[in-house]
Amino acid sequence: MRHRLSGRQLNRDATARASLFNNLVTSLITYGRIETTEAKAKELGRYVEPIITLGIGVQDLVTKGDKTKAETAKFLHAVRLARKTVMTKDALHKLFHEVGPHFATRKGGYTRVLKTRTRKGDAAPMAFIELVGLNGQPTA
Repeated sequence: MRHRLSGRQLNRDATARASLFNNLVTSLITYGRIETTEAKAKELGRYVEPIITLGIGVQDLVTKGDKTKAETAKFLHAVRLARKTVMTKDALHKLFHEVGPHFATRKGGYTRVLKTRTRKGDAAPMAFIELVGLNGQPTA
């Protein structure tokens, strides 16, 4: 029975699942849109939304020149928390310098899942997951 258990297991143990989603979050932040299975795309939203919220929370400190000691500590803390999930320095930089400021006025709903096709090899339903309004896409 799966009472009071949340999240999809995707036929993986906990470490493989964590690694999978860390890599998917990194790819989504890097490219803005990725294609994966529908189940992974739906579950990925639960992982990427809090990371984007970290980028939004300190976006005013990113552009600020001289920071106080408390502001530097707040920014460094956010970077270290995001670093647990975001695997590359390029994606981390993009999170805090592009994605965070882009979503600064939104109150959630940073990702969109679009169902696309059925994969030929195993008939798995595929879907795009994308960051809303990034890369010249419409925001509504």
